[in-house]
Amino acid sequence: MPYVDRQNRICGFLDIEELENCGKFLRRYFILDTQQGSLVWYMDNPQNLPVGAKHVGSLSLTYISKVSDATKQRPKAEYCFVINAGMRKYFMQANDQQDLVEWVNALNNATKITVPKSSDVVHSESQRLASNGNKKQVPYKTEIIAGVAVVTQTQQDGEVGHSVGGEKVGLRKAPNHPPYLHPRAGQDQTIIKVGYCVKQGALMKNWKRRYFVLEQNSMSYFKSDLEKEPLRIILLKEVNKVQECKHSEIMMRDNLFEVVTTSRTFYVQADSPEEMHSWIKAISGAIVAQRGPGRSAASCPNTFLGPVSLSPFLPLM
Repeated sequence: MPYVDRQNRICGFLDIEELENCGKFLRRYFILDTQQGSLVWYMDNPQNLPVGAKHVGSLSLTYISKVSDATKQRPKAEYCFVINAGMRKYFMQANDQQDLVEWVNALNNATKITVPKSSDVVHSESQRLASNGNKKQVPYKTEIIAGVAVVTQTQQDGEVGHSVGGEKVGLRKAPNHPPYLHPRAGQDQTIIKVGYCVKQGALMKNWKRRYFVLEQNSMSYFKSDLEKEPLRIILLKEVNKVQECKHSEIMMRDNLFEVVTTSRTFYVQADSPEEMHSWIKAISGAIVAQRGPGRSAASCPNTFLGPVSLSPFLPLM
């Protein structure tokens, strides 16, 4: 699902048919940058790639004429939409219907060229002057980039707004995991949630993509969804808390949360803010369910879910 990153760009994972009419879709990380007037895609989130890694594909927004649903054109490709760009059609596959709708809307809004009438400009200006006495003035700047009107605040008090072509772009994400991920068979415990996230290593502090499986009593991560043996199993009874990471700005990582155990803090990056909150909620819920009704987190020795101050020195394995 698309989300707005810290650089005010629209980002997210999609599957793309890179070779036209080949019928093979490949997973890529897309960045829709209205400031640069481009749509680029990488093998993975650039934060997880080596410094200076190049994108594997790009498309100028000025070449895009229309973005629309393509489920009828490609009936075998679920949640498919098409980007019409000159003589080429780029077929994309979203995670679900909501993901499809939000990407189509975001791309169409980014490529929309709106030229206001002179009478509309005069009318809106008079309305603005009349309302200045009652509303707090907030400075904005308007730029025409690749034929697109981009409006941004020059000073922001809180959340960053994102407006393209005069329209507010609202983005959210809800799926627990992409449709191509399937629960692992042969498990004794009930599987609560599965999916790929990026995890920081204990010693080298490098970031690698891992397949996570949350069960009733544990959370495991694997090298991929094809592996049978986990790289590590984290027992939920050893988890002190799980929460959004307060050091994400320092680490320069979006959608980062932390799982704090008695021996180590695991830093995990999800693909979107909604997916991050979904993991936090699922892990917290599994911990509460494991302890049973009537037993709060505070009643368990050295175990809690509430936020506390962390020591700057974190133990390694």
